[in-house]
Amino acid sequence: MSLTPLLNAGLVIQIHVIAAIAAFLLGALVLWRRKGTRLHKALGKVWVVLMLVVATSSLFIHEGRLFGPFSPIHILTLVTYIGIGQALWAIKVQRDVVAHRAGMQGTYIGALLLAGAFTFLPGRRMHAVLFGAEAGWTPCLVIIALALSVAALSWWRLLRGAHSVQR
Repeated sequence: MSLTPLLNAGLVIQIHVIAAIAAFLLGALVLWRRKGTRLHKALGKVWVVLMLVVATSSLFIHEGRLFGPFSPIHILTLVTYIGIGQALWAIKVQRDVVAHRAGMQGTYIGALLLAGAFTFLPGRRMHAVLFGAEAGWTPCLVIIALALSVAALSWWRLLRGAHSVQR
């Protein structure tokens, strides 16, 4: 492991990575612990700000250009804005705790867990940081398989919970 590839990156990438790591760690705490407390609400606000920093900073990262300055990964930026907006609308306007929880957990799973896992592909900066530039496919496939498994289990639990509320 070496932070050199990250330290040699531009400021926008450094901000993006730091905010994403902080959102990943804080999100795990906020999204899966006791809800409704003042601490949950305060940490949730910090998490939303971190997610907005992650999403917004991604708009200024143009390393995998396919559509002008953007790549397919930038679709997740839009999905993140929409997911957070819908989740906040659900809790603030509709007082719908189930929709709020689903929106926030869905954003965490999709925008941080799944998208984050694919930053470990060979040739990507985080692959070089965690495994070294010459590590090949094996370590990243383990990370991606683990992330996909956790995401699938989380989605399944999320959907199962939504179905049990509807009954």
